[in-house]
Amino acid sequence: MVKLFRVRKTTPRLERLHELSLFVNLTQAELQIVDGLLHERHYLEGEVIFDAGEEGQAIYIIASGEVLISLPEAANGRRATQAAVIDPATSHPLRRQGDTGLVAQLGPGTFFGELALLDNSPRSAQARAASPCELIIFFRDDFVSLLDTHARISSKISRQLACHLGTRMRSMALSMSAHQHLL
Repeated sequence: MVKLFRVRKTTPRLERLHELSLFVNLTQAELQIVDGLLHERHYLEGEVIFDAGEEGQAIYIIASGEVLISLPEAANGRRATQAAVIDPATSHPLRRQGDTGLVAQLGPGTFFGELALLDNSPRSAQARAASPCELIIFFRDDFVSLLDTHARISSKISRQLACHLGTRMRSMALSMSAHQHLL
């Protein structure tokens, strides 16, 4: 007998992915396709995920832990040769002395580096693990392949990405407007 209505199995990972704004509009079957393209990586506290100036190759989704996004010191008018503060337990830099370039501290369920899905521009900031973290990585090459093979899925992801970028741009514009009133 042929089953017309098959219940698809879900896993805790698929449920967690479906809760992310980037994938919230995907069906269970679509999410399973995307899940096959995702990679997991663990980072230690203080470990650099990517540096400013590197080619962006992937978007990172935080499954657990926290990530700091910082502007390079040179962009802040600081000397690029300042000494780093080293955590003796891990031998990784924790926070650079005088680092005022902290842009964001991100936690589980958020994503960063999303412009890498759209272009080959260099990273504009550094991403560093603020605590031990697990990241889900979606590489640009896999996204481009998804565009070719599953246009509907990539369209849904692209719309969510556009909404996210629009929200960020409006927030930045409001922030800049508020700062101009203070001058």
